[in-house]
Amino acid sequence: MTSEKIAMTQRAMVEEQEARIGNQKWTQYLAAFIATIGGFIAGTALGWTAPAGPMMENNQYSFVISNENLAWIGACMPLGAMLGCPVTAGLVDKLGRKNMMLMLCIPTLVGWAMIIWAESVAWICAGRLLTGFASGSLSVIVPLYTSEIAEKEIRGTLGTYFQLQVTGGILFTYVIGSYFNVFGLTIICAIIPIVYVALMVLIPESPNFHLMKGNVEKARLSLRYFRGPYGTVDQELSIMQDSLAKTERERVPLMEAFQTTPAKRGLFIGLGVMLLQQFSGCNAVIFYATFIFKEAGSAMEPNTSTIIVGIMSVLATYVSTLIVDRLGRKILLLSSIIVMAICTLLIGAFFYMKAYEYDVSSIGFIPLTSMCVFIILFSLGFGPIPWMLIGEIFPAQIKGTACSVACMANWFFAFIVTKFFSSLVSAIHIYNTFWLFTLFSILGTFFVICIVPETKGKTMDEIQEMLGAGSDLTPPTHANASIDTKEKY
Repeated sequence: MTSEKIAMTQRAMVEEQEARIGNQKWTQYLAAFIATIGGFIAGTALGWTAPAGPMMENNQYSFVISNENLAWIGACMPLGAMLGCPVTAGLVDKLGRKNMMLMLCIPTLVGWAMIIWAESVAWICAGRLLTGFASGSLSVIVPLYTSEIAEKEIRGTLGTYFQLQVTGGILFTYVIGSYFNVFGLTIICAIIPIVYVALMVLIPESPNFHLMKGNVEKARLSLRYFRGPYGTVDQELSIMQDSLAKTERERVPLMEAFQTTPAKRGLFIGLGVMLLQQFSGCNAVIFYATFIFKEAGSAMEPNTSTIIVGIMSVLATYVSTLIVDRLGRKILLLSSIIVMAICTLLIGAFFYMKAYEYDVSSIGFIPLTSMCVFIILFSLGFGPIPWMLIGEIFPAQIKGTACSVACMANWFFAFIVTKFFSSLVSAIHIYNTFWLFTLFSILGTFFVICIVPETKGKTMDEIQEMLGAGSDLTPPTHANASIDTKEKY
């Protein structure tokens, strides 16, 4: 007994010393940076059509590619991403986060190879479906992984890395596409997944996954990597085990789990921010960047203007990584959506005046300035934060499935915008289209104010309590039964 007490005292002294010294952070930043290169891969798939589209129109392939073909080539990527989300949800808890990220490099490489050696438009579309499939899957796994390895103090910062890498990947294709033909661009994009595999070997699996599989020692080693030699690993590991044990005790069928109050609220918030991200007009502004530069009287080359837009997006997203854990999620979302509404309103007004032959020569700066401000504010708020939120707001019982549903919805909305935006402009004119985006942003302002919670500095359990979990995460019927039992006694 005496030896046990001495051991417990020593353990307490060590834990106290470790708490004073604190956990190291650099390994968490490094692992998040490496893992979110998956976002960079998704960004190259997203941005590829911008430089490749005009080159394909110039008959760089041996077959003819029409404008309708180009629309489908662009839309196949988000369509494939939509298909990847549910597949990932079923496998991520069985195969692991790291293993899934590694395996997804295979369809990515096959997809790029099909585009490089395409013999018809169908080959290119199939390649885009495969690269999209991998991108959609990565959009589920990567935010999940970063949220599981991060301490709550820096979880927001690491959560924004995914969108930062996506914008970096898009900018990368803009720059490379201005120097290489479509084949050179595609080959370079295909090299990145190979680099990803090599770097992923350097970081461990999520400790949560090891605990889910009952391997406590591997979980301890993984957590020790992320928290450093002086981190409070045993204390944190105990908390994680208790949380997983509670989840397992309260496990119910999936559809029943979705009936809980925090699950329904989390899903509503997740789907809402994803819809607003796509229908606020981000893709429209990016698609029409060159056109807006031209209409504003800019003499810049189209490639140059597109690269400038990409640089602004990357820089603003990087700033978001620095301030999201200081200012909070909600204030950035709110600032972002309000300014975006003003910008699309002004762009629409400019094109309205131009369509009705008003003299707009003196206000040519308005659409150009509005577009630049829109890109910056989107990249500060509604670009990165929705991806981070879905890693925070869902109960553990449904996190994998719910994240995949939110991601699938995002890619579906992206598919709608990508495929039918030009048709919408033709049907209701460009100014009404931008005003429609303004309407979504106005609705989004009220959504953020009334619905979206502030998760800054909150643990996962605290976030669930904010969403109505109370003392447990069981469905309302179970909770009521528990209350009735207590009342009897």
